[in-house]
Amino acid sequence: MITQKTNLGTIEISPEAVASLAEHAVLQSYGVVGLANRGRFEAWRRGWRRSGQERKGVFVDVRDEGVVIDLHLIVAYGTRISEVARGVIHRVTYTVEQALGLPVLAVNVHVQALRVSPFAGDKE
Repeated sequence: MITQKTNLGTIEISPEAVASLAEHAVLQSYGVVGLANRGRFEAWRRGWRRSGQERKGVFVDVRDEGVVIDLHLIVAYGTRISEVARGVIHRVTYTVEQALGLPVLAVNVHVQALRVSPFAGDKE
């Protein structure tokens, strides 16, 4: 739980809220088809149990200084992956910082798969 004290009281923000906001920002980004489950190695490294700080494809690590967000994406085939990742990083950072006032320390993008459009090969 992220706690911010103000002169009017206390604000508590759950990691699930941060993950939900990040997910919404990701899905509106150019070139992103969807979110993927984290890979087997990543699951083993972090533990098989699903924590409350994770949604499908989004993992939020709360630290004293701010939050670190890991994203596991499915990207559209034919897009420049580096540009898609850069756009996602910018959009998620901006959205979380503007909406919640939390500093985003890092947004790590992991491209898990490419998806080919079913119409990509059709030439009539």
